[in-house]
Amino acid sequence: MLKSLRLKFLVLLLGVAVVALSGTIILRELMLSDFAAYLEGESENKAYWIQAALEGAYERNGGWKIDAQAEDVLWALTLGFEMRLLNQQGEMIVDTEHAIRNASPSVKRRLSALSEFRVSSGTGEFAPYPLFLGGKQIGTLELHPLQPTDSALFVRRTDLFLALSVLAVGGLAILISVLFSLRLTRPVKELSQAASAISRGDLKRRVTISRQDELGELASTFNRMAQDLEIQESLRRKLIADVAHELRTPLGVMRGELEGMMDGLIQTDEQRLQSLYDETGRLKHLVDGIEELNQAEASSLTLRPQRIALKPLLDNIIERLRGRFEGKGLTLELACSDTEELYADPQKMSQIVLNLLSNALKATENGGQVTVAVASGKAELRIVVEDSGCGISEKDLPFIFERFYHAAGEGLGIGLTIVKELVEAQGGRIEAKSAVNRGSAFTIIFPARLHNSS
Repeated sequence: MLKSLRLKFLVLLLGVAVVALSGTIILRELMLSDFAAYLEGESENKAYWIQAALEGAYERNGGWKIDAQAEDVLWALTLGFEMRLLNQQGEMIVDTEHAIRNASPSVKRRLSALSEFRVSSGTGEFAPYPLFLGGKQIGTLELHPLQPTDSALFVRRTDLFLALSVLAVGGLAILISVLFSLRLTRPVKELSQAASAISRGDLKRRVTISRQDELGELASTFNRMAQDLEIQESLRRKLIADVAHELRTPLGVMRGELEGMMDGLIQTDEQRLQSLYDETGRLKHLVDGIEELNQAEASSLTLRPQRIALKPLLDNIIERLRGRFEGKGLTLELACSDTEELYADPQKMSQIVLNLLSNALKATENGGQVTVAVASGKAELRIVVEDSGCGISEKDLPFIFERFYHAAGEGLGIGLTIVKELVEAQGGRIEAKSAVNRGSAFTIIFPARLHNSS
């Protein structure tokens, strides 16, 4: 029944409100209980005063005197009691009604005014208080307390305040609970709807970020994920189109030449066979590129790291490529001290540097320069491959490490992706800076723990 997250939050918040209101009711009961105990204590004290006064009057007068005791009855009335005085035989001597009836007009007026401030306590019972003198019972005092009107007013106002609190605070709590549950669950529902839309193929769906809390962070992360999925899907479609295009040309050439050979229109000589061999090489290059990317993404499973000296490794790579660079009229330089070492897989490091240098060779025109520099500090080691080539446009730069992303006419776009995968698999990271017609710089950064590992 409580499957809705919004309903669960609403029930939870309403439960908190009920607990809070229940606390108010319990507090009210405790307060009234303490107030009643206080009034009862006051009443007992006054009863003892009246009891002591009557015993003293009996001793002074040598017995009970109706007129004298009538004054005591009126005094007891001012203290908040109806009173009856009985002698030792249990016979009525005087009571409140008799005392009021025989009082003077002025006293009656004062008592009448006083009675407006007192009401019956709700019970007609009189509490007996035996009267003693010298160890001998001289009579019985019977008292019936009258509740002051201000006490009754306090109780009524307490009840009214409680009722208003339940209505006002309870209503406000319900309203706040509804609004809060709506506000809290709205972004969750929006995220759910957006996720459902993406699962159906709507990769352009995004959620609104209107909060700065954990839900806002979740929405931001979701949008970045959706953007990455959209980019990957776009690249996937582009890859299919590019691979189809790249495959179509060699396959078309091979098919045409084979059909010509089969029809006798083309001679089967060494030149034609070499042409077919070259086209199969183009096909193999495409397949090898895709396979190489897959291997790079799984390279963390096949790494064989060891302590390697960087200068001999880089010198070997430089010498292998120097002829190609010089043939294009480019200068290739290395700046690395003999003491630089790194804990990494030498084969993967060679592949990383070779890919970066191959890209630099393609991007740099005659007369340009390419530099490989190694610098280390306490925190990290950096390997920088920098060229003075054509550079990368600002709009392309954020995506150059994405799989299959490339500018028009520049291959399948997996070289830099392979480099990034291999670097990150060994605990490093790669950064790129570039400006059009001014060159590019790729910086590989390894933490000190890999530079200083023994």
